[in-house]
Amino acid sequence: MLGCCGCCSALRPRYKRLVDNIFPANPEDGLVKSNMEKLTFYSLRSPEKLDRIGEYLYQRASKDIYRKRYKFVEIAMEAMDLLLKACHAQILNLFVESFLRMVQKLLEDTNPTLQIMATNSFVRFANIEEDTPSYHRRYDFFISKFSSMCYGNNDDVELRDSIRMAGINGLQGVIRKTVSDDLVANIWEKQHMEKIVPSLLFNMQSGPSKSTDTEATPSTPPLLAEAVLRELVSRASFGHIKSVLKPLLTHMDHHKLWVPNRFAIDTFRIVMISIQPQYSYTVVETLMSHLDQNLTSSPKTRTSLAVVLSKIIAIAAGESVGPSALDIINNLLMHLKTSVSTQQESTPEETQYQEALINALGEFANHHPDYQKIEIMLFIMNTVPDPSNKSRGDQLLQNILLKSLLKVGTQYRTVSFEKAFPVSFLQPLLKMARAASIPIRIIVMQIFQQLLDRHQNQHLLNVISVGNYTTLTIETPSRSDILFTHKYGSNILQSIIESMSQENHLELLKSSYNTVALVIVEMACGETVQEFLLFVLGVQQVAVTEVELSPKHRCNLHSIAISLLVLLGRCTAIGTLVEYAEKLIQARKEEATYLLPPLMDNDKSAPSTLNTNLPHLLIDKLAVVECLQQTGLVEVNRIQTGTPYALNQTDTSAHRHSWVDTHSAVRNSVVDSSYNDIESISSSPGVQKRSLASEYNFESMKRVLAEPTEASKREAREKQMQIGRTFRETAFEDLVRRTEPKHDVIQNKLNEIFNALSAERQISATCGVQAGSLLVGNGLNGPLIDGAKHAASGQRPIYENNFPELFFY
Repeated sequence: MLGCCGCCSALRPRYKRLVDNIFPANPEDGLVKSNMEKLTFYSLRSPEKLDRIGEYLYQRASKDIYRKRYKFVEIAMEAMDLLLKACHAQILNLFVESFLRMVQKLLEDTNPTLQIMATNSFVRFANIEEDTPSYHRRYDFFISKFSSMCYGNNDDVELRDSIRMAGINGLQGVIRKTVSDDLVANIWEKQHMEKIVPSLLFNMQSGPSKSTDTEATPSTPPLLAEAVLRELVSRASFGHIKSVLKPLLTHMDHHKLWVPNRFAIDTFRIVMISIQPQYSYTVVETLMSHLDQNLTSSPKTRTSLAVVLSKIIAIAAGESVGPSALDIINNLLMHLKTSVSTQQESTPEETQYQEALINALGEFANHHPDYQKIEIMLFIMNTVPDPSNKSRGDQLLQNILLKSLLKVGTQYRTVSFEKAFPVSFLQPLLKMARAASIPIRIIVMQIFQQLLDRHQNQHLLNVISVGNYTTLTIETPSRSDILFTHKYGSNILQSIIESMSQENHLELLKSSYNTVALVIVEMACGETVQEFLLFVLGVQQVAVTEVELSPKHRCNLHSIAISLLVLLGRCTAIGTLVEYAEKLIQARKEEATYLLPPLMDNDKSAPSTLNTNLPHLLIDKLAVVECLQQTGLVEVNRIQTGTPYALNQTDTSAHRHSWVDTHSAVRNSVVDSSYNDIESISSSPGVQKRSLASEYNFESMKRVLAEPTEASKREAREKQMQIGRTFRETAFEDLVRRTEPKHDVIQNKLNEIFNALSAERQISATCGVQAGSLLVGNGLNGPLIDGAKHAASGQRPIYENNFPELFFY
């Protein structure tokens, strides 16, 4: 009997005998190393036997698992690992199928030790690069099994963490094995990502995630899950990134992780940092699409989504250019409009949601270059409803969109006003400055302040004062800024004076003063001082002449006017103007302190008498002119003849009359202003009367009379319009007929000239023929005779032919 058994053993294949020899009699002794080396040597010499060796090991392990002899199972798995490590890449494919069957068999068992061992073996296999593609290998079972291990809930915390980490490591191995091989099953498919991504997120939210951890190997499931998520996102291409994001968003929704949104912010930051930079804006688009789908959700959920968007949008801004940037801006604006249109009443939650969207817009614009910020501001400005729409919904939308514009404007750094205020942006902004709503006008003033303040002076000018701003930063304006002031400064000042004159709203008046003060600080110089003085006189004129203004409103406008006069004198270093302003201030302190800052609010009590009809305490135009002349400013015709700013000047499409045309209004104003000047100069403190004869002499009158009158200018304009209308509306044949006499005159004159030339030619030709006959008689001949005969033949010269009518036009 024994001989029979020995004979049968000798007849068994060698690879089976070698496999049997690696197992000890006592499983506690472990793998027999010497016999394992023989098996490895045999497999390398006979690689065609690898698949049979693997199959036999799988069979033995299956029997041992069934009999619960787990020590022998561990020895078989260890042998598999050693053979896998020893195999060359060219022959690895022969052994892999048996290896994966062995791993799957261990994972199917309920023993946690075998599951962890199988997972570790799979991870080692995943790190081996294969040269030959595998067309039929699938990993569906491993994805499902490893994902389920990530949700391990064993009562033993240490064992539970070990199982979860094994599951996460297994998912990482599947990702590494499949992402780099295009021929295997696509791991980016929906059914796979819906298992992998939630498993990772579940472990990330189960404990504190430290993204700044410096350990080479994460030691806890949250840290390991975060590392695997980073790797997964970094390997995603443009077409696959949404496959990761959709299950991520679904997991957030199902587990209500948006409120509070700390975990959501951390997760999306991990995604934005890990993703390839050129695909980062796809995350923003996907998140905004998800916000679209949650418009019916609670305001808190939408607010949290918007906050997450604002936290990550700055990362995507650097890679978004051109249409993608404007598309994101447009989507944010659409969400704002939708929020306003569906808002029945103002609630704190909805307001927080709108502010979160505005912050996201500002963060996105902050990371763009300045030229794109201008485009973004122009894009937002074009979406603001017209200020003529006075419905509550339109005004609320105007308010929200202008706040968005202000948020972008705070990120812009102005270098040139011409670039910061293109015409297509400035005109609608000035239109909004005349809106009926006070909050809208205040926001417009704040937008101007952000774009005008190049030297951080705004916080200093928030206080209306006749004192000296000691820390004010003043720089001489450039030539381009002066040209900008020539073109559009009057439009800006006109819109401000109209805004100031509508209501006695303290915040609006302070904001308007701040804007004008910044304009003066940034643009005031010898070439522009007269325009600003006209504005100051205009503010005073509105306070004096507008009968609908309340007494407090008049006093506030007088206070603003004197404060701006002092500021203008100090910014332009015109000492005489400062001295004159200080005399007025001193006189007001003695007689009418209510004409000086601070401003008076409607809610506060005021003195019983607020007399603003005090001419000797007002700014006098002639006194200001004399101050300029004493400084050496010779050309003061702009302030002498120009009209101060006033109300009801609504034509902003063409800029207000500029000091470039200094003589255009002299003729009409010289006589009318003389009497007013005589009366006003007498009431100005410290200013002596001047003789009008020295100013309006014979030469000045002659110069005025030599200029064309308004009637002649109007007649010339009408004549030009009539000619233009004639050529646009008259038929072509009629135009030809009208111009024919002119051509006849020209043709007749040409005929006279050509006839005279022809007569001279004939006389010279006759003489030539006679001379030729003499030469022939003498036996001479040549070209001269032929030319003379041709001239005398009477042939019509080419220049006598008239041009056809076709060539007239």
